[in-house]
Amino acid sequence: MPKMKTKKSAAKRYSFTGSGKVKYKKQNLRHILTKKTSKRKRNLRHAGILSSDNVPVIKKKLLPYG
Repeated sequence: MPKMKTKKSAAKRYSFTGSGKVKYKKQNLRHILTKKTSKRKRNLRHAGILSSDNVPVIKKKLLPYG
């Protein structure tokens, strides 16, 4: 049986925490930043945690080897 391939686009977007949660970088912090408030930009800096509904899909299909 051949190995499963990792979806490279997903590997660049998601990573796992030590407890097995899926971490990702939040969107909307690339351009047109002048109209966004400082509070909004500050909150976008921190990594987001994916909801538990989507974690099995990421783990099984997109990143089979973590």
